[in-house]
Formats: sequence, C-alpha cells, structure tokens
Amino acid sequence: MRDPRYDILFEPVQIGPVRTRNRFYQVPHCNGMGHVHPSAMARMRGIKAEGGWGVVCTEECEISPLSEFSPYIEARLWDERDIPALARMCEAVHQHGSLAGVELAFNGYSAPNRYSREIPWAPSDTPVRGYDPVQARAMSRADIQQLRALHRAAALRAREAGFDIIYVYAGHDLGVPFHFLTPRNNRRTDEYGGVLENRVRLLRELIEDTRDAVGDRCAVAVRLAVDEQMAGGLCREGEGAEIFSMLADLPDLWDVNVADWSNDSVTARFATEGYQEAFLSGLKALTRKPVVGVGRFTSPDTMVSLVRRGVLDLIGAARPSIADPFLPKKIEEGRADEIRECIGCNICVSGDHTSTPLRCTQNPTMGEEWRRGWHPESVNCAHRPGRALVVGAGPSGLECARILGARGMEVALVDSQRTLGGRVALESRLPGLASWARVIDYRLDALSRLASVEIYRESPLHAQDVVDFAAEHVFIATGAHWRRDGLGRALRQPLLGLACLPVLTPDDLLAGALPPSPVLLFDDDHYYMGSVLAEHLVAKGLEVIFVTPAADVATWTHNTLEQHRIQRRLLELNVTIIPSHTLVRGTPEGLVAGCVYTERTRFIPAASLLLVTSRAPEQALYEGLNHMPEQLHAAGIRSVALIGDCLAPGTIAAAVYSGHRIAREFDVPAESLLVRREIPYIEV
Repeated sequence: MRDPRYDILFEPVQIGPVRTRNRFYQVPHCNGMGHVHPSAMARMRGIKAEGGWGVVCTEECEISPLSEFSPYIEARLWDERDIPALARMCEAVHQHGSLAGVELAFNGYSAPNRYSREIPWAPSDTPVRGYDPVQARAMSRADIQQLRALHRAAALRAREAGFDIIYVYAGHDLGVPFHFLTPRNNRRTDEYGGVLENRVRLLRELIEDTRDAVGDRCAVAVRLAVDEQMAGGLCREGEGAEIFSMLADLPDLWDVNVADWSNDSVTARFATEGYQEAFLSGLKALTRKPVVGVGRFTSPDTMVSLVRRGVLDLIGAARPSIADPFLPKKIEEGRADEIRECIGCNICVSGDHTSTPLRCTQNPTMGEEWRRGWHPESVNCAHRPGRALVVGAGPSGLECARILGARGMEVALVDSQRTLGGRVALESRLPGLASWARVIDYRLDALSRLASVEIYRESPLHAQDVVDFAAEHVFIATGAHWRRDGLGRALRQPLLGLACLPVLTPDDLLAGALPPSPVLLFDDDHYYMGSVLAEHLVAKGLEVIFVTPAADVATWTHNTLEQHRIQRRLLELNVTIIPSHTLVRGTPEGLVAGCVYTERTRFIPAASLLLVTSRAPEQALYEGLNHMPEQLHAAGIRSVALIGDCLAPGTIAAAVYSGHRIAREFDVPAESLLVRREIPYIEV
C-alpha cells in the first residue's frame, strides 16, 4: 500500500479545461525518434503513461518547414499528413488515463534549416546558432503575422490529433518567442522591441491566439526559461520574474526552467538533485495557475516537500522518467525503494545529438519498447528454465543475472571481488560520479528479491571451475582493462619509448596508485575518464598536463551537454591543456608530441605518463572454455557467451544493455529477433 506521506502526489490538478490524475508530469524531452520513428516514439510515451505519469508530453514539435532542426529528429506538425503519427501517441497515452501534451516549436536562429534551405527568422539580423555559414533575417511585421497564423494552425492540428495540453514554447533559448524576450537577441525599435512590454508582445499574442483556437478543449501551457545563467542574459531576479508576472494568469499552466539546455539538464557531475529550486522559488505566488518544474527529482520525499512548500504544483521530470517510466506507480504501490533512479549521466541526451533513438544507462529498455518489444517492468519466462552461471558482477553481469532470474532461471552470479559492481564500483568514487553507484544499488536490490539467484563473492573461476559447475548456460562478464601501450584512436600501434618513464593507466589510479608529478595525461578516449582523473590528480596535489588529439577536452561530452563545464573546471584547476596533439615517443625526461595537422613536434617535460586511450577485453576465461568443447558437452553446457566490456568495451550504458539483451534473447530463435522498423511511405 502507498505510504500516506505521499498521498499529496496523487491528487488531481486542474489545468484549464483538463484535469490530470496526479502530480507527476513528464515534461517535453527529446528522444531521437520523432517524425522518423513515430511508432517507437508512441510506444515509449505510452509506457510512461502506463507507469503512472499523469501528463506525458512530446519533444519539440516543428510547426513548419520554415524552421526545422534536421538532421536532429524532432516531432512534426507541418501539415495534416503529420496528424496520424502524433494521434498514435495520444492514443497510447490516453489508453492509461493520462493527458498528452505537445510542445509546438518555431526555432528561429537556433535552426539553420539544413533540410528545407529556408532562410531562418529572428527578431533581428543575426548568425544562426553554431557554425553553419548561415544568417537569420530580421522578421518583418508580415512575418510575425505569418508566424502567429502558423502557430494557430499547428495548435488546431494538435487538437485534432488528440492532445490535451498545447505548449507555447519560450524556453532553452531555442525558440523565436524566447528570442524576442532577450535584448541580446532582440534589437528591434518597433512595437516588438525595446522596452520589456514590447519584447513580451509576441509571446502574449501566441498565448492568446492558442487559447482562442483550442482553449475550449485544450489547456494552453507556456514553457518559459526565467534565467540564462550568463552575463547580459535573462535573470530570474530581474526580467525573468517580471515576464512571468506580466503574463501570470494568461496561460493555463507554467512550465518553468532555465536556459540554455545545458543549464536545464546539468549532469550529476556538476549539479545535485533539485538544483533548479532557486530559480523556481517564489514564482507560484505570482500566479493562480499551476506550475511545473524540474530538477532531476527521484526522491518522493523531495517531491512532497516541493508541493507542500508551495514551490511546485506538479513534479516535472524528463531524465527520471526515462530511467524509470514506472516511478509514479512504484510510489503509489508502496515500492519506492524499487525506483530505478536516474544517475544524471546524460547518455539519454546523446541520442538527440547523434540523431539516434533514446537510450539510458539505468534503463536498457528505453528506445526498445516498440522495435524489440521490451517492457521495463516485465520479461517473458524462459522457454526452458534451467541453470545459468554469470561470471563477473559488473554492470553487465548484474543486469544479466537480474533478467535471467526474472525469467525463472536458477542463477549463480560469481565475482572474484568482495565488492560487486566492477568498473562502476571504482569509477563512482571519482569526483562527481557518486550517483553512478545507483547502477549497482538498483540491481543488487532487485537481485535480493529473486530467490532463484545466488551471489558468490571473492570466487575467482578458471575454465575447469566453470565446467565443474555444469550450468546449462554460461555468460562471461569479466570486463576489460585499460591498455598501457598507447594504442587507441590516434595511435594504431604501440607508442615507442614507454620503458623510459613510469607509465600508468586508469586501472592503476582506481587501485590507489599515484604517479610522479608532473603527469602527462594523454586522453585518446574523449569521454569522461581523462578529465575526471585529471581532477582527481590535482586534488592529490599533482601537476597535470592534459594532451589530446581532439580540438578540446573530453570532446564526446558535447553530446552530454557538459564539455564546456569540464574544460572550464580543468582550466580553473590550472591544468595545462594541449589540444590537437598526439604522442610520438617517450624519453626519460618526458614525451615528444606531434601536431595532428602539421606533424611538427614539441617536447613536453613530464615525470610520468598516464594513458587514457582504449581498453582490451578480458577474454582469457572464454578462450579457455573454447578449448574444451568435449568437456563442455559432457557437462551439459549448451552455450557460452561473452557480454559487456569483455565482448567489446564501451559505455556503462552499453554494458548494461548487453547483459539485458542476451538475458532476454539467449533462448529465442534468431529468426524471431527481427527488429521492427518504420518503412517510409512512397509518394506517387
């Protein structure tokens, strides 16, 4: 039964003409499916509703080819042909008694219109965001009237599709309504520029137009960024709150956040749960309409506190709803301790930046609901329940054992260490990564509920031990180790001269070793590890020289919205950064590096070298078993499989996915594993 402390979270909230069944609100978030994979998007959103989210919204929904985000995949309502795809989502959400919301978007100078080749619009003449050699033109009064007509027509199409809540989008510095609000974007001298009342005019008109068009049946929401967290930008204590006050009771709902997206979705490495409360506090007192906000909320006690203290009416979530689509239902059913908590790694965000379906470190079913038929809370029973052995209790092994146990298999999970979790147990001790331990915590808790799973710690296994165990199915999850020869993306053969000075890898530092200072850290991995270790070494009092073949530090983390924060932190820590250089050879006094463009060399003095390049899979046990086919057969072992990093080193999300997938599919015929896909309609 539900804990009475949480009853307030399940109270309905009136939003204009519609009523939500509880206070759980999945705010608009990208997913990499949109108009390209509409069935996948609909199924994913429908599962959110099944999991108890009272409101489930789309991502940005383009209203016209005059402003489109290709190659990034968003939703579309360009014309009537787009209605059926979004109607499918509405049906999936309504099936479980939830409300469906759509975030209508016209992105202006934020979108270079790479597909349509239309000239982008903006309040004033300006280059587009990013580095496309394109400029947006200042909107005329006729353009403003056309935009209002486009938005009204899209709102009517959204109502026809079945949406209950229709957004006017003025958030994240990603849409024209927001661009008109800010003096740095709006340099107009007519009635739409200058004083704040004029800059607010377009947003006011769009709200009024939308209410007039669909307000009889649909609620009108405004997503407003009240602070840009930048010099010269919109400020919560200044014009941000003033804009909110000027329009206080005009929409039916306020969805309040900060700009830009990287400030709205900060990784756990740089912000804690509830970090946006400072920007939300006090706004609810300025309006009679309900307010929703976000802050990577996963604790039901925090949610209750926000409502009782009058900060929010509705608990908004994007990332927590991805990590656990059933978070509300688990609270409702008294299973809050089973919540799969978001770790704030932003792997989900990377799907949008790479134009691929959404994925999640904690929830490997995310993005696979339709195309693979996976459900986050249920799995089919094994066709032939039997005995399984999982060797290695890192993220892949833990997930594999969890799903095998849920499918009715008798599972032995064996690890050579006393502390389970593999790489995650070690990496979560590094600066800013403590929340990543939730990957272990959730799975150990789930395994403790499965009577058919036994865990054996401090039990290293050799090939003969596996044979003697005589499980029908063996899953090898022995992980990987960091290479100490320099081989990686830039160097395709071992680095010369490594015997000349101390060479360490991340494994050494995670085991407690400290290199002599100054340390040359060569990062050819380009994700989080190099920068986190640099921060770790500086905290220990060592001097760090960060060398990378990329143009900037941790370059892949542009996809997780944190690269600029990482580089800024290293600069603040006085880490010397040498980009666009690879290593040529080692010497007793340091390293010779070469420019990736000119091949000109330079000498970098260093007392030691830390190589963060690539990892080698640990496959010795698997190879040993491959040399024992007769013994395997005699022992009744039907299959032996590699999973996770020992199959191919990758992200923690990839390791969890690997363990999950094979546990679901190891006994399913290959011909039954075809991935569903959308087939484009061929215009005649």
